[in-house]
Amino acid sequence: TIVAGGNGFGENLNQLCSPKGIIVDYLGDIYVVDCWNHRVMRWCEGKEEGEVVVGGHGKGSHSNQLNYPIGLSIDDERNLYVVDCFKHRIEKYEITC
Repeated sequence: TIVAGGNGFGENLNQLCSPKGIIVDYLGDIYVVDCWNHRVMRWCEGKEEGEVVVGGHGKGSHSNQLNYPIGLSIDDERNLYVVDCFKHRIEKYEITC
């Protein structure tokens, strides 16, 4: 069963481009690092499209950009930690519903 992506290589909300990491939070939402699209996507159960929760503004060094993210983690307070490979750092984001 495909739960995220599966519609070919691309940047649309129903596509991924080199996914590198996945986590599932306590609500069952799936978070995926979409490395080559420089973003983190969230898929809620039953949805055909994901939503961009971090990045998605091209690669770069600004606060709203990622540069080849490769991993992620989430804590009990729904803070998302993203390994931003080419910026050589781990960034923390507060996730809201």
